[in-house]
Amino acid sequence: MTQPNYLAHEVARTDRADGTILLGCGHDLGPVARCTTDWLTGWAARTPDAVFLAERSGPGWREESYAATLEAVRAIAAALLARELGPDRPILIISGNSVNHGLLTLAAQYVGIPTVPLAEQYALIPEAHGRLAFAADLVTPGLVYAEDGAAFGAALTLDCFDGIEKVLTSKVPGGMTAFATLEQGLPGPEIDAANAAIGPDTLAKILLTSGSTSDPKGVLTTHRMMCTNQAQLAQALPFLTARAPVIVDWLPWNHVFGGSHNFNMMLANGGALYVDDGKPVPPLFDRSVENLSMRTGTIAFNVPVGFARLRDVMRDDAGLRRAYFESLDMLFYAGASLPQDVWADLERMAIEVRGEMPLFTSSWGLTETAPACLLQHEPTQRSGIVGVPLPGIEAKLVPDPGDAGRYDVRVKGPTIFAGYLDAPDKTAEAFDDEGYFITGDAMRFVDPADMALGLRFDGRVSEDFKLSTGIWVRAANLRLDLLEALGGIAQDVIVTGADRDEIGILILPVPGLRDITNVDDGALVGKAAAKQIHDAVLRIKTEGRSAQVRRALILADPPSIAEGEITAKGNLNFRKLLTRRAALLDRLYDDADPATILIEAR
Repeated sequence: MTQPNYLAHEVARTDRADGTILLGCGHDLGPVARCTTDWLTGWAARTPDAVFLAERSGPGWREESYAATLEAVRAIAAALLARELGPDRPILIISGNSVNHGLLTLAAQYVGIPTVPLAEQYALIPEAHGRLAFAADLVTPGLVYAEDGAAFGAALTLDCFDGIEKVLTSKVPGGMTAFATLEQGLPGPEIDAANAAIGPDTLAKILLTSGSTSDPKGVLTTHRMMCTNQAQLAQALPFLTARAPVIVDWLPWNHVFGGSHNFNMMLANGGALYVDDGKPVPPLFDRSVENLSMRTGTIAFNVPVGFARLRDVMRDDAGLRRAYFESLDMLFYAGASLPQDVWADLERMAIEVRGEMPLFTSSWGLTETAPACLLQHEPTQRSGIVGVPLPGIEAKLVPDPGDAGRYDVRVKGPTIFAGYLDAPDKTAEAFDDEGYFITGDAMRFVDPADMALGLRFDGRVSEDFKLSTGIWVRAANLRLDLLEALGGIAQDVIVTGADRDEIGILILPVPGLRDITNVDDGALVGKAAAKQIHDAVLRIKTEGRSAQVRRALILADPPSIAEGEITAKGNLNFRKLLTRRAALLDRLYDDADPATILIEAR
């Protein structure tokens, strides 16, 4: 019998008289690194020639060892320190994942300068430049970095960057600084002194929230938050320290999952991060497949749609299937619940290749929690389970008065942020009177009789609403059911009905949806499409009127990133969209409107 490569779940539970449950981890938190760059210096001494960062370069890879990374980081840090950057003048990074992006980030952290990574869409899409300006005004950068002058040059000429030094790796226009100039910095004693002055509470990053319900907020992320999270993960997943992990990863570094969780997992454990310059979208997915045909990992991180696309390719590619699974310790999905059929297909492939299934799992957390708070670190065969609190985390489960067994989740621990940038009111609103961070998410126990089986995600509390009849609608869960039922019709769905008599839906159609024409003012209609939607909605199994959709309307215009209707992560900002399209919402509830699809009651 082999030694398990995961920590067995163990929970500590306290029940209060009001029904609130405090759920903690039964394992004590182990040692935590002082700062992120202590990992770098440690691995540069122990495994100097091991690859840390790599990216595609022509037909192969540019690979940077731990020793070479440390040397470059110290040189760049010297150049940054001379520019008097700091918490009030951080580094704004407006391009995506790359080796130089990683070197700049670590160099800044080496001497206590925070970085602010942004979604590259803000810079690359002219209509989104207003979002870029919003971020720049919020964080007041002292330096802005982008990978390529041709792609990002227009964004760098915006008024919000006047008087700010602009650094580029390639195609550097006059008046801007080449990244190679930073690499020529000369580290001296002041570099060592600056690094020694860094403590757990030193600001490492400012990460912007997704802005799915409001304008993005700047989350102040410290070395303590990120270092503690990696200590927790290594305890829960001992295979991370048994052999150096490897990932081929596209997940963006402006988001806490890719940029803190995955990046730091490699750095903390002497692993290698190969930057996948593809994505699970049609124009770029072939590049991801090409990258995986050249290099596969010991851990596979992805979002559900990414795993689904990979599953489809591997069905017909035995060589990729074998290479992908043969050295895999873990598959890890996040961002949404994984369809069970995708899980089952990947499990069959893994067993075919290696005779067993690696740990297939997920966790739960937010930008404000660095991110992982709950982790499913025991094997399971069910999608949607997010596990139990990690060591040092205490979850406060507040019962939902209208739904027995459902809990509003709040958390406390060393990975939880202390506040938002320049937003004391928002910070105060984010915590309850006991100091627990109010996440806005809801959970249920997998089995109330066995806490160790963990929790499963049950939607966003902030997305729930009441009909005028007083009936609660669990909008997040209903939306997932609708997306499954409307496959081939809807890219996304907005559930409506707050303070109205009935539930309605606004549908963002898939491109090329047949038999639809413009009506007017942003709505579409078509008999065949209407019948498809009507029949699909009726097939959804619901319990009671609270989940019965009675009307639908197809939107003609896609969500606008420039107007804040869609976030940098690709999520809809429901509040913004409903506000901007209030006239369409009114039309949805007009039975006489030709674009409204009425759905019969069961």
